[in-house]
Amino acid sequence: MAGIMTVLGPRAREAAGAMALAPTGQKDAVLLSLCAILWQAREDILAANAQDVEAARAEGMKDALADRLLLTEDRIKGMIAALREVAALPDPVGVVVGGNTRPNGLRITKVRVPLGVVGMIFEARPNVLIDAAALCVKSGNACILRGGKEAIRTNTVLSQMAAAALESQGLPPAAVQLVEDTSRQSAQEMMTAKGVLDLLIPRGGAGLIRSVVENATVPVVETGTGNCHIYVDAGCDLLMAVNILVNAKCSRPSVCNAAETLLVHKDAAEEFLPFAAAGLAKYSVELRGCPVTRQILGDWVKPATQEDYATEFGDYILAVRVVEDLRQAVEHIARYSTGHSEAIVTESYASSQYFLAHVDAAAVYVNASTRFTDGGEFGLGAEIGISTQKLHARGPMGLADLTTTKYIVLGSGQVR
Repeated sequence: MAGIMTVLGPRAREAAGAMALAPTGQKDAVLLSLCAILWQAREDILAANAQDVEAARAEGMKDALADRLLLTEDRIKGMIAALREVAALPDPVGVVVGGNTRPNGLRITKVRVPLGVVGMIFEARPNVLIDAAALCVKSGNACILRGGKEAIRTNTVLSQMAAAALESQGLPPAAVQLVEDTSRQSAQEMMTAKGVLDLLIPRGGAGLIRSVVENATVPVVETGTGNCHIYVDAGCDLLMAVNILVNAKCSRPSVCNAAETLLVHKDAAEEFLPFAAAGLAKYSVELRGCPVTRQILGDWVKPATQEDYATEFGDYILAVRVVEDLRQAVEHIARYSTGHSEAIVTESYASSQYFLAHVDAAAVYVNASTRFTDGGEFGLGAEIGISTQKLHARGPMGLADLTTTKYIVLGSGQVR
């Protein structure tokens, strides 16, 4: 291994040792100090971000993606609120998760301890840097963060502020480090940084996540790709269904918990689809539908392809399919879902229970928008990513998911 990780890695490992021993009050003080720094320096943050957004638009970034990059004063307030929420959460480090006393008198206790050095490769959203820094600090870890070139100015400013907050409370500023080189080489170095990174988390589009999962030689948590579905059952509350659909698709279409496909029971389609199309039209959503959908709504709906049903659009585009029944809807989801978030809108208890039992995803909803799959909404303060795999963590990853466990064994001379 050569390059940037030979510089950042030793600093991070040294910082991780100090962070693991830091008391809760000191870690919380870092987060609250960062709140004050962010607000005092908000004009500097917004100025750096404006340069990033301008450059991204000049290179042809779509509006939906540019929205992920954009910071406003309200979004800075949201970052500060997330920091305060994380500071208010219980510290997972040292929590006893199990134990027993053996017949030979050994006392065995299983406790939570930090992972060590957490790496993250992420795209576009600068608030991710603050969320990751907050969660790593509170869970006693050091982190090495690499954002995309589109947010480099914003990320540089934010990482400097995180380091300043750490230093102000007597903790090593190297506990939060930014990889300023946004080339593929720096990403490759992180993927192969054995002995430096204890965990690597990719957070971004399908291409980024696939590249990290396929090429990393360090432990990886697969996150984020969200081909999410809303299934509208026969006999459901149509107004509720439209509200849920419009929120899931349109409130922020570029994020991973946004809906990408609408499935509608054939008995609800004639009445529901025109109602839904009217709600989506307010946001100029492009529909790509099956033959039955196009028969009901008209030829202005583009024909849907198999690729459309498999695509995370991240934009104001929605694939639509009319299905025979709940079973076919579940079969469609099983074929195309990325295992992120899936929702049913129904008045039937039996249908809801069938959906909950048969749909395999990190979050499964009954009569609610998929947009709730979020660390803050789940009471985690923030999330470092949304895991779509099944080992170590699944769903929004909060403080506890950034720890591992250690067995503490107390004896009085026992031998085996």
